[in-house]
Amino acid sequence: MQPSPLRLTLLACAVLAGQAHAQTPAPVIKPGLWQIDNKMSSPDAATDNAMGMVLQQLGNLPPDQRKQLEAMAASNGVAMPTVGADGAVRVTACVTPAMAARQQIPTGQPGNCQSNNVPVAGGMNVAFSCSNPKSSGTGKVVFNGDQAFSMQLNVTTSARGAPEQVNVASTGKWLGASCQKP
Repeated sequence: MQPSPLRLTLLACAVLAGQAHAQTPAPVIKPGLWQIDNKMSSPDAATDNAMGMVLQQLGNLPPDQRKQLEAMAASNGVAMPTVGADGAVRVTACVTPAMAARQQIPTGQPGNCQSNNVPVAGGMNVAFSCSNPKSSGTGKVVFNGDQAFSMQLNVTTSARGAPEQVNVASTGKWLGASCQKP
């Protein structure tokens, strides 16, 4: 089955859903505009190839599909993702003061997700499950002061109809206090 670019882009957004809220004090992230880079890999060659194809196709989407993705991303507070030369999917997103107080990293997730996050020294352990597209996972977010973070997630998803493992390595950096896209 050939995965659609929209479906696997939704997977990329779903993977980010795990890092939502810390319940107790931890390092505070700054409100404002953030850049988040996500690199995905899979131990399964077919899944890894499918993700690579989607990343290649993202820049060549027909105008109607691009507008659909841009609208979905905008409705979830993130800009349309771009793909860097290193294969990382990059998004910019706004962190409001309320989100920063909750340690909520912007996810862009369009589905229904539940998370259970436990603060640890310098970050938080995360666990999540989403229903659209169906995914779940665990990982850890490490804060580097209030202007950067790194994250490792191990995700199980059913975005292509069967369970698949995806590993996500993310970094985030604060771009500025204004949420206007640079």
